[in-house]
Amino acid sequence: MKLGIGIGWRPEIADAVEALPDVDWVEAVAENICEDHLPGPLARLRERGVTVVPHGVSLGLGGADRPGGDRLAALAARATLLGAPLVTEHIAFVRAGGPLTASSGLEAGHLLPVPRTWDALDVLCENVRIAQDSLPVPLALENIAALIAWPDEELTEGQFLAELVARTGVRLLIDVANLHTNHVNRGEDPVAALDELPVEAIAYVHVAGGVEKDGVWHDTHAHPVTRPVLDVLAELRTRVDPPGVLLERDDAFPPAEELAGELASIRATLAAAAATGARTGTRASYSPRPAAVPGARQRVAVAQTALLSSLVAGTPAPEGFDHRRLAVQRRALAAKRADVVAKVAPELPRTLGDGYRAAFLAYARTRPLSGGYRRDALDFAEHLLLAGRPADDAARRGLTRWWRERAAPRPPRRATRLVRAARATRAAQAARTVLSGARAKRSAR
Repeated sequence: MKLGIGIGWRPEIADAVEALPDVDWVEAVAENICEDHLPGPLARLRERGVTVVPHGVSLGLGGADRPGGDRLAALAARATLLGAPLVTEHIAFVRAGGPLTASSGLEAGHLLPVPRTWDALDVLCENVRIAQDSLPVPLALENIAALIAWPDEELTEGQFLAELVARTGVRLLIDVANLHTNHVNRGEDPVAALDELPVEAIAYVHVAGGVEKDGVWHDTHAHPVTRPVLDVLAELRTRVDPPGVLLERDDAFPPAEELAGELASIRATLAAAAATGARTGTRASYSPRPAAVPGARQRVAVAQTALLSSLVAGTPAPEGFDHRRLAVQRRALAAKRADVVAKVAPELPRTLGDGYRAAFLAYARTRPLSGGYRRDALDFAEHLLLAGRPADDAARRGLTRWWRERAAPRPPRRATRLVRAARATRAAQAARTVLSGARAKRSAR
């Protein structure tokens, strides 16, 4: 299906998107749409015949667990509601722990890279097949940006994606900004990745902006699209005419004229690349897939739990990872969590003022996300109140009222606090046990 040139639909720019000329289609974050009705501006676009593609962020198809039936049903319902020709998700894991590791579940609140290993590929392919069987329309998967690299990977990104497509027939959503991110952060050549990709499987393409700080590229979706990203788009266009190309913007939204200018730059880049003539990439060779070894899910689960526990629960870093990059990723996860909590509970930064961010980051250092961001906001407020904060009496009374209105008629008693502290201690101990077991297994090999 030919989609054309589109833009990511977000409530903050709904009016601008509706008024932009020559927008052929839009993509909406699936989890931000109710299952039974559409927001007015999105409904009006549908009435005009504009295609809307739901883009999921919470399935975690690259995780060790099989995808949850409730999440798949919700994504299917949104695809049906929108009359979408396809749905999209990410090649990533977003949670770890649980029964496979006999430890508490952990949530990342972000898309994290899967190891490019045969084990991880086996797990991903099975999860993709489960998802495909549950969805009413075709599925396309997106390559993600990464701040960190797994040690001892066995495949390049292009090889990993090619094998995934060959085994499952899934479509690809290629994000050229993410290819650029991985070039800066991991030294991976985007041209080589494009050469290895099965470009005929591309459903559409993402283009987004970011920023470089201290030699690390942050895929922010809050900055203008840069020339290097457009250069990767041009490289892709010399290999294939993608069915669709979409501009993503998730924060720091510019005026409508700037969005229109970025869309114009995308069109000009595609046109110029098409005029240079087509070229064909050379698919790189690699060793045949070894015989599948039983226990792939558990091995992937242990590895992902150890990594995520280090990032969100303060446990030691797994062996083989770049500690500096892990620190960058750890800070990025905490900062995103603070930003999301501030959006879902704006009363907290208003009450705490300039001290909100530092207080939340200190709280999050050893308290993993659990139960969603609204629960996180309540737990953070409770943490402050139990510590006698904020120091200002009026602010503390205001925070107490806010907490009581949303959580319980009175703050938790001492017994409740002790139970919660014990649970947190057990979760940290379980994560350390998983990490120790993984190290022992590696040492025994």
